[in-house]
Amino acid sequence: MRILITNDDGARAEGLQVLRRIAAHLSDDVWVVAPDTEMSAASRGVTLHDPIRVKKLEDKVYAVTGTPTDSVILALKDVMANHPPDLVLSGVNRGQNLAEDVTFSGTIAGALQGMQMGIPSIALSLARGFQGATSLPWETAEAHGPGLIKRLVKEGWPHNVILSINFPDAAPDDVKGVQITRQGHRDFQMSGVEKRNHPRGGAYFWLTYGGRKSNPPIGTDLRAIYDGYISVTPLHTDLTHFDTMSDLQDAFAD
Repeated sequence: MRILITNDDGARAEGLQVLRRIAAHLSDDVWVVAPDTEMSAASRGVTLHDPIRVKKLEDKVYAVTGTPTDSVILALKDVMANHPPDLVLSGVNRGQNLAEDVTFSGTIAGALQGMQMGIPSIALSLARGFQGATSLPWETAEAHGPGLIKRLVKEGWPHNVILSINFPDAAPDDVKGVQITRQGHRDFQMSGVEKRNHPRGGAYFWLTYGGRKSNPPIGTDLRAIYDGYISVTPLHTDLTHFDTMSDLQDAFAD
């Protein structure tokens, strides 16, 4: 099996090295094509107005001056064009990708682009700030990742779906299990703005993101992570709200 790895934290990120070790349990043919610098929250951004460069860092490892989506496109259209991968893995992200996070996550975007180009794809993220850990327990993703991915690949999933794995920020032995979940929804606003005065006059802004725990229902990705489980959420790109579509179709029927 040939595996392509990408991420949004950058080609030199610790989480990417963790994912390389996870992938090594699955295959001896692992390639990396990832952003040269951090591209967190890049969502599905595509670089259309500037040139993109690809730099070879080592054998089968390339850095791209673009987004995670750019990286997957270049991997499949150029770097690996003669022998495309059988699986795309995106991550391991430094922080969770849950609930509303998935719509602007570069980690999720890398997997979505792989799926869009016909390759089964999985996004992997390691939560932080929930279980009281003082540092990110990368060993948890490394311990549980290989077996979980093998099981998921064996079971399979639809061609128009990606799988989003979130590991809890708990020690490997403290993980309570795996839950198959739906995308949750927080009951508060995560985004904020910090306004500061510029020393030469005027103001500038830092956008902030974060907040307290919500109180999500059982069965959501949020609840699984809060409770110390690994969350596996099937995601797809169809954002249609069918109840509203049906209501509007009825309203406009005449």
